[in-house]
Amino acid sequence: MKISYNWLKEFIETDKSPEELSKILTGTGLEVESLEKVQAIPGGLEGLIIGYVQDCIDHPNSDHLHITKVDVGGVEPLQIVCGAHNVAAGQKVVVATVGTMIYPTVGEPFKINKSKIRGEVSEGMICAEDEIGLGTDHAGIMVLDADTAVGTLAKDYFKLNDDYMYEIGLTPNRADAASHLGTARDIAAFLKLGIKKPDVSAFKVDNTASKIEVVVENEQSAPRYSGLTITGVEVKDSPAWLKERLAVIGVRSINNVVDVTNYVLHELGQPLHAFDAAAITGNKVIVKNVTEGTVFKTLDDVERKLHADDLMICNADEPMCIAGVFGGAKSGVSESTTSIFLESAYFNSVAVRKTSKRFGLKTDASFRFERGTDPDMTVFALKRAALLIQEVAGGKVSTDIFDHYPAPIAPFEVEVSYKNIDRLIGKAIGNDTIKGIITALDIAIVNETAEGLSLKVPPYRVDVTREVDVVEEILRIYGYNNIEIPVQIRASLNTSNRPERDTVQNAISDLLTANGFNEIMGNSLTKSSYSDDIEHAVKILNPLSSDLDVMRQSMLFSGLEAVAYNQNRRVADLKLYEFGKIYSFVDEKYVEAQRFSIFLTGANTGEQWNRKQTAASFYNLKAIVDGILKKLNVTDFTVEDTAANNLAYGLQYLRGNKVLVALGSVAPAALKKVDVDKEVFYADFNFDLVLNLVRKNAIIYQEVSKFPAVRRDLSMLIDKAITFGQLKQIATRTDKKLLKEVNVFDVYQGDKLPAGKKSYALSFVLQDTEKTLTDKAIDALMQKLIYNLGKEAGAEIRK
Repeated sequence: MKISYNWLKEFIETDKSPEELSKILTGTGLEVESLEKVQAIPGGLEGLIIGYVQDCIDHPNSDHLHITKVDVGGVEPLQIVCGAHNVAAGQKVVVATVGTMIYPTVGEPFKINKSKIRGEVSEGMICAEDEIGLGTDHAGIMVLDADTAVGTLAKDYFKLNDDYMYEIGLTPNRADAASHLGTARDIAAFLKLGIKKPDVSAFKVDNTASKIEVVVENEQSAPRYSGLTITGVEVKDSPAWLKERLAVIGVRSINNVVDVTNYVLHELGQPLHAFDAAAITGNKVIVKNVTEGTVFKTLDDVERKLHADDLMICNADEPMCIAGVFGGAKSGVSESTTSIFLESAYFNSVAVRKTSKRFGLKTDASFRFERGTDPDMTVFALKRAALLIQEVAGGKVSTDIFDHYPAPIAPFEVEVSYKNIDRLIGKAIGNDTIKGIITALDIAIVNETAEGLSLKVPPYRVDVTREVDVVEEILRIYGYNNIEIPVQIRASLNTSNRPERDTVQNAISDLLTANGFNEIMGNSLTKSSYSDDIEHAVKILNPLSSDLDVMRQSMLFSGLEAVAYNQNRRVADLKLYEFGKIYSFVDEKYVEAQRFSIFLTGANTGEQWNRKQTAASFYNLKAIVDGILKKLNVTDFTVEDTAANNLAYGLQYLRGNKVLVALGSVAPAALKKVDVDKEVFYADFNFDLVLNLVRKNAIIYQEVSKFPAVRRDLSMLIDKAITFGQLKQIATRTDKKLLKEVNVFDVYQGDKLPAGKKSYALSFVLQDTEKTLTDKAIDALMQKLIYNLGKEAGAEIRK
């Protein structure tokens, strides 16, 4: 949300600087994300000064240039060569001195330098209107009033008011602050100031036009509907002050009538809509729902099929506007409009939100209606807008205000106790202070007892309905920074399982970061097209967009999106990891699981002068996975080829019948969904299972053996289908006491071997922690290994 500093000061009298108000707003809960100076025109006329042309003669080397002497209030007049046909002695003019940056209406900015023009020195420039961004006229230089003081700064002469724009990160609960009035309320409460609302006392009605009949059929979706008619308007460009005020907050000017409705929306927080009265057939406005599937063309010339629950503003024949969301193409205000029907309503927030989501339409009006507007503001806003329209577009209010409000919305009644206020704040701030803040926030004190207060909260404060909400209001105005940190802090003992999830996560992060990986954080919301099992996906009932319509069922695609984002920016060598959750809907229950993923793509090693760059491979990923499991002391798992759909090839580590981690090369079909065109290696850990295993597998200290280890090697011929993992499992089952390590150190496949065969060379490390191994014991174990490898894997020992 964007807020103007100058506009705020129309509601409150304060000499606080923009920076000081920024701190106040953030302290009261309206976080200022940025503060930016906004100049009325580019450059702010800096360096421009009012001068007096003392003398003007023709240039001796030109038939159209003039040499002038201009007094700008300095010790000596400036000599300026000017080409304007209307320059003459005795004029007051705008002068750009040497060093000034000029920002023309059309073209790029440029700097004024001291120069020679046709052999004569020129120490500045006498300016035309378009040359300094004040307009488009280039017929000649600007000639000012004769009584203008020499040396006056141009920005003071033209009364340019620089402004400051606050970008406020408005939280969804603060619908009341979605305007300059709402923002000013917080500042006024903090500074103990009064609020100055716009004066609407000049509002009057001249009953000269036929009255437009208004019928509200759906009072549940439109609890209050107000309107009036203004005739004799002239739709044209808005005056400069209105354009500039809207421009500061980033609103584009359309025409004077529409600009006024936008102005009042941002000023008071009340959305308005102006209809061309000539388009209201039957002289009748009907607020109702229409038949399902009715086609309606909106202001953006898009035809949309209406839902039966969409509230519409209709004339006697057809819909004119989607209530609270978007206007129609036929009833909008145009240059031919001479009479308007001005609508100011309070619509049901739920109804507007559903319609807005259904069409994917986000407007300034729907933003406010969805969160809740002030039902007591509709008539006041109508009067304010009517006066402004009369000021900028002429016309007169030709009908009385129509105000349909059959069931007025009552304030929220809340009981608060002083004891609870002090307890929740953590400090006794005094009953008088409490009452002062409550009153300053426009909350009425109905009754007071020794124990507490009975309050009536205005209905525009949709987030203040409970005692704790009132306490929050008191605290944010009192100031969070005014609550001292207590000397003692009491906390209950943490009885969670050890090690904690964060401890394990940090250990993994440290390992990966030390190996050149970067952590990423993906969005848990993703697109349904990524899902291979949409039946069990957790679907979002009111998705923000079609790209965020389900919860992710895998960590794969959020990571691939990060890969694509980087590769599109020429960052191809990536080592990424992410901790997160995946979601599914199984057996009528929502299931949430902790996962941990690793992504590897591009080059595994950087480019160096003394070594070749190597591409990342599956084995680089496997080494990282094995390193993590070893660090966490997770052992006793089996290894199989992966069955994961999104992997072209790879492995899965099993603990029992549960997959501990699946790793491999991402399948081309999955890469195509995210527009990644390079091979990506991916590992997916079941982090919940990892945590359970870490907690069970306590690391136990063992004394370093005094007896030496022995290595023996075997070269064997095996079927190509046999994996090292299978051989290692056979060896491990053969002996669990003496066999400490199994490794493959050579693999050979070629035409010198029988068809379908390959050669493996394995090393076996043997050690007894109680005595030195004898040749007899070693030979016996090796014979046993040879027998089992031959029996279970068909291995033939090569001599």
